[in-house]
Amino acid sequence: MDPSPHFNTVTGETGAGKSIMLGALGLLLGNRADTRVLFEENQKCVIEGSFEISKLNMIDLFDSLELDYQDETIIRREISSTGKSRAFINDTPVTLDVMKTIGNFLVDVHSQRDTYLLGHTSYQLRMIDGYAQNTNLFDKYRIIYKNFKKHESEFNILKQQAEELNKESDYNHFLLEELEKSALSDGEQETLEEELRIIEHAEEIKSKLFECQELMENSEFSVNAGLQQAFKNIDQITAFAEHFEPLKSRLESCLLELKDLAEEIENESHKVDFDKDRQEEVQERLGLLFQLFQKHHVNTVSELIEIRENLRKKVNKVLNMDDELSNAKERLDQLESELRLIGKNLTESRVAVLENFKRELESLLKELAMPFASIDAHHEIIVPSENGMDKITILFSANAGVTPSELKNVASGGEFSRLMFSIKYMLAGKTSLPTIIFDEIDTGVSGEIAMKLVSMMKEMASRHQVVAITHLPQIAASGDEHYFVFKENENGRSISKIKKLQHQEREEEIAKMIGGDHPSEAAMENARELLAR
Repeated sequence: MDPSPHFNTVTGETGAGKSIMLGALGLLLGNRADTRVLFEENQKCVIEGSFEISKLNMIDLFDSLELDYQDETIIRREISSTGKSRAFINDTPVTLDVMKTIGNFLVDVHSQRDTYLLGHTSYQLRMIDGYAQNTNLFDKYRIIYKNFKKHESEFNILKQQAEELNKESDYNHFLLEELEKSALSDGEQETLEEELRIIEHAEEIKSKLFECQELMENSEFSVNAGLQQAFKNIDQITAFAEHFEPLKSRLESCLLELKDLAEEIENESHKVDFDKDRQEEVQERLGLLFQLFQKHHVNTVSELIEIRENLRKKVNKVLNMDDELSNAKERLDQLESELRLIGKNLTESRVAVLENFKRELESLLKELAMPFASIDAHHEIIVPSENGMDKITILFSANAGVTPSELKNVASGGEFSRLMFSIKYMLAGKTSLPTIIFDEIDTGVSGEIAMKLVSMMKEMASRHQVVAITHLPQIAASGDEHYFVFKENENGRSISKIKKLQHQEREEEIAKMIGGDHPSEAAMENARELLAR
C-alpha cells in the first residue's frame, strides 16, 4: 500500500481481512508476534513500512537510541517459521522496546480497545496530558519518579537490614567478643594436639630417643664407632689410588651428619618431659576450641576465624548503619521534594486545561448531534504514582437533566464512538503525530452525523495522514484514496487482498454499501453524489 498523505478510507465486508492490515502495522509498532500470524507457516514473514519523518524533529531521539536518522525511515519486522522475531530500523537491529518508542511518535491507532480503555482513569490522564501538551513535563516527572522509586526500594531494603541487624546486634557482639578473647590462631589445633600427644607419651619418647643415642654413639658397637673405623680404613688406602678419595669424602660427610643428628636427638630428649601443668593447660585450650566448634557448627579454627571476621563486619555495619540510613533518607527526601515539585507543576498544567477540555469537547459533541451532552471532570490529589499526583475522572452525560457519570457507566456504542472521535479530533490538533488510524470509529453513526464526521476527518487530514476503516458510505466516499479489502479463493484456500479503487470501482463499491450487492440505479446515483461532494 502507498496511501495518500492526507485522507484514506478502507472498506470491505466484515471478515474480509481488514484486521490483517492493522495486525501488520501493529507488528511494525512493536507488538509481540507468534507463528499464528504467518500465512505460510514454513516461510519467513516480512513486514515493512516507510515513514516520512522530516518534519517531526526526531533526530535527537534517534541519536539517544543510537540509530541512524533518515528523513524517510524504514521499519522492518521479520518473523521466522519458528516464531522468532527480529526488528530493524533503517537496517539497524533493534529491540521491541526501541521499536515501540519510535512507533509512538509515528502512528496513533484508534481501535475498539481504545473505546474500552476510555473508562480507565489512567487513560483519561493521558488524554488530558495530550490536550495540555505535557509530553516534556511528564517525561521529566517519570524520570524523577523512576529514580525516586529506585532509591525508595534501596532505602527500604537498608532499613529492613538495619532492623534485622539490630535484633541480632547484642548477640553478635557477644559472639565476637568471645571469639576475639579466644585469640584464635590458624593451625593451632594441630599444634596443640601434637604437643598433648608428646606430653602424654613423654616417658616412651624419652626412652626411644635415649636408645637412639646409645645406638649411634655410646655403645661399644655404636654406629659412630663403626663409621670411624671405616673412615680410617679408606683413609689408609687412598695413598694407593686417588679414585678412593670420593669414598673417603662421603664417609666423612656421614660422620658429620651422624654427629649433628646425635646432637639433635639429645636436644629433643632434653625437651621431652612430663609437665602436668602444661598438659592441663593444653587440654583446657583444646576443650575451648571444641566448645567453639560445637557452638558454631564448624570443624576447624580457620572456619572460626572466618566467622569472627563476618561477625566483625556485621557489628561494624550496625555501628555505621545509622549514618548510612541517615544519608539514604536525606537523598530520598531530596528526590521526593523534586518529585513533588515537578508533580505540582504537572498538576497545575492538567488542572489549567480541564475547563477548556470540557468546553471544547461539549462543543464538538453538539456538532455531532448531541446537543445536551455535558462533560465534567473530577480531580483529586493522590500520593505520587507513575502517572503523577492526580486522579482525574471524566464524567459524561448525553441527555438533558441527567447528571454526568463515569464513562464506563453511561455511554451507548454510538455515543461512545462520537465521544472518542471528538477526543481524538481535539488531541490531533495538539500533536505532530503524522498518521492517525480510525478502526470503525463510526459505530452507531449515520446520516448527517456521518457527514459531520467526514468534515472533521478531512480537516484532520489537512494536518495528518488519516486512515479510516469504515462501513459508512459517506466516509468511504470522502477519502482522497479508497482501498478495498476482499477475499478470493485460490486452490481451495481463502486469500485476503487489498486494492486501491479507481473512480468507477469506487462508485460501485459505495453503491453496494448503500444498496447491497446488487445496487439499484438510485443507489448508484447516490454513490456518485457522495463522491461529487
